[in-house]
Amino acid sequence: MSNRILCFGEILLRLSSPAREILLQSPRFDVTIAGAEANVAVALAFWGHSASMLTVLPDSPLGGAVLGELRRHGVNTDRVQRKPGRMGLYYLEAGALHRAPEITYDRAQSAFANAPAAGFDWDKELAGMGWLHISGVTPAVGVASAQAAGEAMRAARRLGVSTSFDCNHRAKLWSAWKGDARAVLGGIIEHTDILFATDRDIGALLGGNFDSVPAGERAQHAAGQVFARFPRVQRMYGTVRTERSVDDHSLSAQLCTAQRHFSTATYELRPIVDRIGTGDAFAAGVLHGLVSGFDEQRSLDFGIASACLKHSIPGDFNLVRVDQVEALLAAQGFGVRR
Repeated sequence: MSNRILCFGEILLRLSSPAREILLQSPRFDVTIAGAEANVAVALAFWGHSASMLTVLPDSPLGGAVLGELRRHGVNTDRVQRKPGRMGLYYLEAGALHRAPEITYDRAQSAFANAPAAGFDWDKELAGMGWLHISGVTPAVGVASAQAAGEAMRAARRLGVSTSFDCNHRAKLWSAWKGDARAVLGGIIEHTDILFATDRDIGALLGGNFDSVPAGERAQHAAGQVFARFPRVQRMYGTVRTERSVDDHSLSAQLCTAQRHFSTATYELRPIVDRIGTGDAFAAGVLHGLVSGFDEQRSLDFGIASACLKHSIPGDFNLVRVDQVEALLAAQGFGVRR
């Protein structure tokens, strides 16, 4: 498979309260760059793949700083558009112990949200690409981005470009503009080859839930409904997370195809440095495996190990090296590597 991957979505600034404080408990923020698709692009570029980002950034010093950060991490920015407008933001209160993390969005009327769907020439943007990756955050931003995401997936299918889609259901974003998440996401998944989703995502998409199914079987049941409704989907990947407190989780992953089911080891995560972006680290890890020619089990294992290690990295970007992921998979221990 081609390792030329295009990621399409909005890039944000993340403003986090420091040291797990409540927002504005002290008058300062830690600022990092964020965005689901950008997280995937950075990880893939860091691992040596040709990853390009297609987005719209404000023609301002903030947009310029983001552009420079992407380039610093090896992401190709030739397709990034600069337009008048504001930078999308989100505020993170990380939580602690039994106080859950909380995100507040401030991204209405951003340069990306205001970009018309007609502003993207998908035949041109997808030329030479082997993969297109989009997350459910992008269509949740607003009417124009939902239209653009659907057009991108349809163009990729027409052009023979493989597609991956991470459901990433964001109820706050959909409700802000009263978007029909089921209809929009369903239209996108119709053109998806590789789907990243949990049983909760599929329940929200199709209506209902899988609570009556034993926990260990929910992924297979959800995948069965996906394969029946969306025959183009070849594989459904998802993580399984158990949360005992904000700082004490267990994490594993599953892959379902129409014929087989794969699962990974379970990793204990305590304490957690930063859980934001870990789903994107998982998606990037799986894509790394697929474009590198790994088989299904090894791709899944690489994805969950990547996600596990992201919990140790502050910020949204996953900056662990391939050899560090492989060391975790090989259970090489925690001694100092000299």
